[in-house]
Amino acid sequence: MTIRLVFLFFIIQIASAQELSVKGKVFFNGQPLEGVSILLKSSNIGTITDFEGQFKLNIANLKNQKLIFSYIGYKPVIRKIDVGDLNLGIIVLESDETLDEVVISGTLKPVSKLDSPVPVEVYSQTFFKANPTASIFEALENINGIRPQLNCNVCNTGDIHINGQEGSYTMILIDGLPIVSGLSTVYGLSGIPQSLIERVEVIKGPASTLYGSEAIGGVINLITRLPENTSKLAVDSFLSGWGEINTDIGFKYRLSDKNSGLIGINYFNYSNPIDNNQDGFTDLTLQDRISIFNKLTFGKKLSIATRFVYEDRWGGQMNWSPEYRGGESIYGESIFTARFEIFGKYELNSEFSFSFSLNDHNQNSVYGSTSFNANQTIGFGQFVWNKNIKRHDILLGMAYRYTIYDDDTTATFNELSKLNQEKITHLPGIFIQDEIIFNSKNTLLLGLRYDYNSLHGNILTPRVNYKISNKAKSTTVRFSIGSGYRVAQVFTEDHAALTGARDVVFLEDIDPERSWNINGNFLKKLYLKQGAIVDFDFSIFHTQFSNKIIPDYDTDPNKIIYANLNGNSIHQGASLNFNLLIQNGFRVNLGATYIDSYINKQKLRTTPYLTERFQGVWKIEKKWITSNLVLDITGTATGPLKLPTLGILDPRSSYSKTFHILNFQLTKSWNNTFESYGGVKNLLDFTPPRDSIARSFDPFDNEVTFDTEGNAMSTKNNPFALTFDPSYVYASNQGIRFFFGLRWKLN
Repeated sequence: MTIRLVFLFFIIQIASAQELSVKGKVFFNGQPLEGVSILLKSSNIGTITDFEGQFKLNIANLKNQKLIFSYIGYKPVIRKIDVGDLNLGIIVLESDETLDEVVISGTLKPVSKLDSPVPVEVYSQTFFKANPTASIFEALENINGIRPQLNCNVCNTGDIHINGQEGSYTMILIDGLPIVSGLSTVYGLSGIPQSLIERVEVIKGPASTLYGSEAIGGVINLITRLPENTSKLAVDSFLSGWGEINTDIGFKYRLSDKNSGLIGINYFNYSNPIDNNQDGFTDLTLQDRISIFNKLTFGKKLSIATRFVYEDRWGGQMNWSPEYRGGESIYGESIFTARFEIFGKYELNSEFSFSFSLNDHNQNSVYGSTSFNANQTIGFGQFVWNKNIKRHDILLGMAYRYTIYDDDTTATFNELSKLNQEKITHLPGIFIQDEIIFNSKNTLLLGLRYDYNSLHGNILTPRVNYKISNKAKSTTVRFSIGSGYRVAQVFTEDHAALTGARDVVFLEDIDPERSWNINGNFLKKLYLKQGAIVDFDFSIFHTQFSNKIIPDYDTDPNKIIYANLNGNSIHQGASLNFNLLIQNGFRVNLGATYIDSYINKQKLRTTPYLTERFQGVWKIEKKWITSNLVLDITGTATGPLKLPTLGILDPRSSYSKTFHILNFQLTKSWNNTFESYGGVKNLLDFTPPRDSIARSFDPFDNEVTFDTEGNAMSTKNNPFALTFDPSYVYASNQGIRFFFGLRWKLN
């Protein structure tokens, strides 16, 4: 026995003194895997498998060593080295099902992203961490085809454009429910704690068959996390060189063995007036915002969430303070917003569910000396029945939306007068879809929705989607044709609509806007040797609008003229997403969208305002596993956009130049609970022209001479016949800035 121990000790000593070869084979489903990465844990020593799945790795010290086997699309395997047997034999990898993401936005039910007949883009929380922002509104800028559009240089309110279409055509959902719409679209995307968002699903193109009005251009669905999938306590906070402070706090608690809750708090503050372009106005709106989110799950059947948001924001002349609010001596735009939401879902059984939401949005604001006070309450309920019958997956739903809206603008007053003082809108609807699965390669989706709007009557929206893919699902082609609609909403954030001097004129009874969209989508996924994945996602789209509602502020400066477009509007283009993932921690995401949009009216073809011709996005990520470092480079390219000038004498360009935003970030993970990050935003230091606010030195037009019809006249001190106007805006005035943040979690 002693001799054997001595001999074993001698073998171990030799093994530790010289390099020995560890070998084996890697298989999946009985087939060898080429290009599997084998890494000696806590070192840079590694190799890859050959075309027969074989590997050989020379290691100097075999004591207490472990090998990590990893391959994109498969679960990693850790195997301890046995110094008595250096042949590890066959290592079997298992497919990682988490890579086949589950989406719900396209069909209102959970389905594999690859199997969905509706093209749905999915963006995880990790995607947004590459460029941390204070709100979801800003975070969406790195998604191809989506652009946050600022609508005012002073108050910095904005909306979300999908493929260049106005924000009123984008429906924002939270957990599949229409929480953010109408008035609240402008402000509702601020204050959602990003740490509580599991993923963001995006549909580009009409989705009115499932979601009704406002889903005419696309849908953005924010999916919040389940309490069981979150850390017990998580904190994420960062500050920027401009003095912005943003903090997210998430806390998980348990009510009982089956019932749990999740609380999220977001606080954002910016209180440092800056005027780098020296126009006398704040470059960035000052904000003080708090949001409290609470989500409860009772077993697997009932989920209820609430959110409260309060925000105080102002922008204006640098010497403005609250005592000047609403006055005519110093110009400022001040907005107080209070918003409450409750929404949830109850699953009666595997086939029947009920969803509900209620939100109240109250806004108290002034724009210079003009006040704007508004309140909007929306109640929503929806029953859904889902049944599989042989090859048919049938979904039947009934929905009802109840809207109360009132404000103190002349536009609303006149609208209500014409519509018999109606302040309440009823919108019941019923929809049905049939997903016909012919086989594993071919799927046909048929859908039809009927709505009855209390102001506009009957509305029908059909759609047809078809998907064909190969057996491995590495190639997928989707075709779709569908209709969308949007009911008239005269509420607008345009300052001209808020002035009491303008009369609102309806040339006719306003009909709902309608659209027909044709879309083609091609997805190709390549699994290359050496463990790399490449995928291409190419789409073409063509949308034709009828009854388009375009408010006319130009025909008569004393009126806002509303009418359905006598003609049509065409919106078409193409987009491409390219994604590359390499085994060594290198990832590239590139996207480009080309847009051709125009309006045909009385044989005249015009370009709509603030619709970009081109948009590009990029995200480059490099991970160093041994040092726990991640480098992220993100950026966008946008332009040109047609801009609203103030007449033929206005010296400002009527189109913006193509502009680029470049961001840099480095993240360091210190352990499983703590990480730090920091970098530079807008590295190229791009800002819009200094004269974006026309006559910023005379915000109340005290030195402007008007003719008898209310038009500004060219004078010695106003040679270009301009008035004060902050709507010439297409990008933020924030230049280059540094930021630094910390994340900590308790599992």
